[in-house]
Amino acid sequence: MEPANHFTVLRRYWRLLVGCTLAALVVGWLLTPAGDTVDNAKWKCKVAITPVAGAGDTVRADQVLSYAQGADVAAAAAKQLGINDASALIARRTVTADSPQMLTIATTGPTGQSCSDLATAYSAAIIKGYSDESARSAAETIKKLQAQADAQQQQLNEIQAQYNRSAPADQPKLQPKLTAASTSLTTTLATISKLANSAQTDAIQQWGSIDARQGTSNLLSSPSRSVRLGLAVFLGLALGVVAALMLSRMDTRLRTRNAVEEAFNLPVIGEVPLLSRRQRRVREPLVRARPSDPAAEAYRSLRSTLLLTGPDTLARPAGGDDRGPARTAPRPLTEPAPVVLVASGGSRDGRTITIANLAAALAETGRGVLVLDCDFRHPQLHTHLGVADGPGMAELLSGERLDELDELIRPTNVAGVSLITGGNTTAYPAALVLRAGDVLRRVRPHADVVLIDTSPLLHANDAYDLVQHADAVLVTVRSGNVTPEQADRVAELLSRTGVPVAGVALLGTYGRSGRRRRGPAGGAGASSGSAGRGGQQHQPQQQAALPRQSGPAAERASAPGPERTAEPPGERGGGRTTPSWARRSAGANGDGPGGAGPNGTGPGSANGHGHGGDQGEPALLHEAEER
Repeated sequence: MEPANHFTVLRRYWRLLVGCTLAALVVGWLLTPAGDTVDNAKWKCKVAITPVAGAGDTVRADQVLSYAQGADVAAAAAKQLGINDASALIARRTVTADSPQMLTIATTGPTGQSCSDLATAYSAAIIKGYSDESARSAAETIKKLQAQADAQQQQLNEIQAQYNRSAPADQPKLQPKLTAASTSLTTTLATISKLANSAQTDAIQQWGSIDARQGTSNLLSSPSRSVRLGLAVFLGLALGVVAALMLSRMDTRLRTRNAVEEAFNLPVIGEVPLLSRRQRRVREPLVRARPSDPAAEAYRSLRSTLLLTGPDTLARPAGGDDRGPARTAPRPLTEPAPVVLVASGGSRDGRTITIANLAAALAETGRGVLVLDCDFRHPQLHTHLGVADGPGMAELLSGERLDELDELIRPTNVAGVSLITGGNTTAYPAALVLRAGDVLRRVRPHADVVLIDTSPLLHANDAYDLVQHADAVLVTVRSGNVTPEQADRVAELLSRTGVPVAGVALLGTYGRSGRRRRGPAGGAGASSGSAGRGGQQHQPQQQAALPRQSGPAAERASAPGPERTAEPPGERGGGRTTPSWARRSAGANGDGPGGAGPNGTGPGSANGHGHGGDQGEPALLHEAEER
């Protein structure tokens, strides 16, 4: 995907980006303490504590660990550092027993000096406190042992006196008691002496120097609220971008020109940019309300391309003053007006608004335009053209007011455009279109161009019954509203009717979506249109390339001409013929089905009287193609 397409995706999912950013901002606000605090994890220091030489058998690591984690040590360290709040120091130190003979104290601080001072204070507090505790415990033990030694001494004196008073024959019997009492007294006195010596020195000591190093503090651990909120916004935006790109990958709906052309196997002859909310609120054609708007210019470009790719009667300009927009008299039946059916696959594809603006754009060329609202389920054309609702196509097709055709054709707020509203539908809509051929035959003389609005192809059968009476079909597609499967179904339905499809009008685009490849003769989309989706080539159809002269599809079918060549079985579309936009390049040189006739005036002649050659296409086609 190109960078420009990435920006288009982000613009499409801007609500998702805003939602992820706001959610991350709220989470960051809730998890960050108010104000800027001190980063106590910026520096880390470690110090080891071991028993002094000779005290290893009396010092137990679990006892030292229990004492070091107590509140007395924290209070002593805080007093040494001149800090009143001892609880703040407890959160900055960690004491662990790495081995039975070694304790490790880890401290943190905002600076190296503060971290080292805290480690030193804790080490000194533990050494002094535990040593004092050991001295007090030793003093109590010595006191008990001294009492025990006094008792042992008294017992030894009694045995010694008894030994001295006894006869020589009885002395050997008292000798073991005398020896045992003397040994016990000696042991007790040795223990007292050892405890007295150990109480005079520290029981534990610091091992080595303090290991101080800078911590791994970064933006993620920064306690500053402003920094964390900025980081939260960045992470939320990144998450939104990733989510938007993933949703874009999973979304198969057609959004670009190339995707629409590939799915419909038809050219995109007009691209209308996405309308703003203010533009959508305008209840009249933009071509009239805002003539200089880019959307209005896009509809004019669609009009120009449609005039050149549609039937000959559509491309022929209005002749004389009697064909001006204000003409009310019917035209001669020898020159019936072309009928263009504007269809769409589904609802909300911009079909009605396209008809209103296309009618206004056609009226600007001096043509009289008659619009027929045959969307009997949701008629909306009268709201766009400023006409009150009333009797119309429903009454004509049902035969109730067939003789009052002139009264049902009502002027609109656009000069040169008249409208027959949908009317009051009482019968089932599908039953009304059965008389469409007779009604269309009667309305053709009343305008230079007849535009028909109808129900969506995939939602109702009305359009499929009306299309056989039309001279050309224009398909409208709103960007992001149609899937490839729906587009394929619409193309298949239209291909079965035999009515030429002028192309597709793509609405709601964000920007340029790419240009079609040109064939070797300069025809738009020659390479892509000549082959189906499976890569199989479509055979050129001479009859389809011939220009339409007049009359509905039933009258055209009776005209002499070569029969349509059937597609090979298995091709996409069930026998779909090659569209006219794909055949035009093949007839540019006059050697294909669109080649020049014997007098050089056939459909593909180079003198410009046909549709097949590049030399016969007016400059307006090139202007429309550039747009």
